[in-house]
Amino acid sequence: MQKGYILSLESDAWLFHADLLVDKAHVVMLEERGIISSEDAAAILNGLAKIAARGRDFVERELPAYEDVHTAVESVLIREIGEEVGGRMHTGRSRNDEVATCIRIAVRDELLGLAEEVNKLRRALLKRAAENVETVLPGYTHLQHAQPTTLAHHLLAHADAFARDFARLEDAYGRVNACPLGAAAFASTGFPIDRERTAELLGFDAVLENSMDAVSTRDFVVETVSCYANLGTNLSRLAEEVILWSSAEFGFVRLPADYATGSSIMPQKRNPDYAELVRARAGTVFGCLVAVLSICKALPYAYNRDLQEVTPHLLRAAKTTAASVAVVRGVVAGQEFREEEMRRQAEVDFTTATELADTLVRETGVPFRTAHKIVASLASAERGRPSLRKIDEFATCVAGKRLSELGLTEEKVKEALEIASNIEKREVKGGPAKKEVLRMLQARRSDLEVDERSRVAKEVKVKRRLEELEREVEKKRIMP
Repeated sequence: MQKGYILSLESDAWLFHADLLVDKAHVVMLEERGIISSEDAAAILNGLAKIAARGRDFVERELPAYEDVHTAVESVLIREIGEEVGGRMHTGRSRNDEVATCIRIAVRDELLGLAEEVNKLRRALLKRAAENVETVLPGYTHLQHAQPTTLAHHLLAHADAFARDFARLEDAYGRVNACPLGAAAFASTGFPIDRERTAELLGFDAVLENSMDAVSTRDFVVETVSCYANLGTNLSRLAEEVILWSSAEFGFVRLPADYATGSSIMPQKRNPDYAELVRARAGTVFGCLVAVLSICKALPYAYNRDLQEVTPHLLRAAKTTAASVAVVRGVVAGQEFREEEMRRQAEVDFTTATELADTLVRETGVPFRTAHKIVASLASAERGRPSLRKIDEFATCVAGKRLSELGLTEEKVKEALEIASNIEKREVKGGPAKKEVLRMLQARRSDLEVDERSRVAKEVKVKRRLEELEREVEKKRIMP
C-alpha cells in the first residue's frame, strides 16, 4: 500500500519508448567518449533491444514491480546482463535528468501530432467555408440577432482562432525541444560527457544549459498545458454553437449520425453528446492546468518529487485535447447546413438596422448618433420594413428634420434593408463581402500550407536524428 503511493504507472507506460531512446543515446555517447568500453556498450545496447522488442508485454508485466519506468528498464537490464556491465549504463547520469529528457521527448511527439490534427481541422473549416461563401447567416452579439453575415465568414472566424492555436503549439515546441540530459542530479557530472552529442542524437534543437534549471523546471509543461487549455476554449466555443444550432430553436444544422446519440425513452431525439463532451472536457484540461500550476509553485531548486505529479496531468490534458480536436473535425466535415433556415433567420429582428443607420449618415450627413437614435426609435415601434415616410416621421420627432429633404430616397432605403446588399457593402478588410471572404480563403489556405510544411520539417528533422541514433546503435551492437 505504501509503495503504491509513489507509483505513476500510466505516465511511466507513456514514457517507455522515450526512456529507451534516452538510454541508447546516452550509451552511444559514453562509448564515443571512452567512458565505457565498446564491449560493454554493445552488451547494453543488445539488452535494450531485447527490452524494446517486448514492448507492451514489458510495460504490463515488468513495470508494475518497480518504482518507475526508468528504474524498471535499468533493473531488468542488470538482471539479464549482469551489474558488472548493465550497471555502467547510468554512468554520468541521474534519474532527474533522465526523467526530464523523457518527458520532453514525449511532449514533443504530442505537440507535433496535435499540431497535425489542428491543421486537419483548419482544412475542414476552410473547405466548408468555400462551399458556403454565399450562404446568408444571422450574426449574433449577446446571442441576439445583430447583423447579417455569411456562413463562410463565420467559419473563417473559427479557422483563424485555430490558426493561432497552431502558432502557440509551434512556439511551445521550440521551448520543449531543448535537452536536459547531462545535467545529472542538478550539478552535472565529473565524467567527460558530451551533452551536445546526446541532444543531437535525440533530435533536440538545443541543450538546456544550466544544469540546475534543466532538471527542475517544468515551465515547458505549464506552457504546453496552457496551449491545450486555449485550444480547448476554442473547441468548446465551436461545440457550443453546434449544440445551439442543432436545436429546434435554431435549426441551422443537422449533425452527422456518428456524432449524435438517441434517447433511451424519446424516439425522436438526436442529442449532440459528442459536442457536449468537447465542451465539458475543456474544463478537464483547465483542471489539469490549475493542477500543474499549483504543483510547480513555490518549489525550491533543484529537483523535488512533487514534480512526479505533474506528468499525469500533462498526459491527461494531451490525450483529452487531441481527442476533442478529432471529434470537432468530424462534426465540421459531416454536419449538414440548413441554408434556407439560416437565410430566413437572417431577416428576423431587423438585422439590417445598422446599415440603415449608416445609410442615413451617408445620404443626409446627419451624425451617426442621431441616425442611431432615429433607427432605434423605428426598431422599437415598427414591425417589418420601414418606408421613407415612416423614417421621416421618426426623424422629425427625434431630430426635428425630414431626411427625405436632405437627400434620402426610397431606393436608398430599400437598398439598406436588403440582406445581400448589407453584406456586399462590408468589404472592409476582414468583412463578410464575397470578394473579401474569397481573398481571406485564399490567404488562409496559403497560411495553412506554410504551417503544415513547418510542422512536417520539424517532424522530419526529429525522424532523421533518431534514424541516425539507430544507425549508431546498430554499429555499436555489432562488435568488431
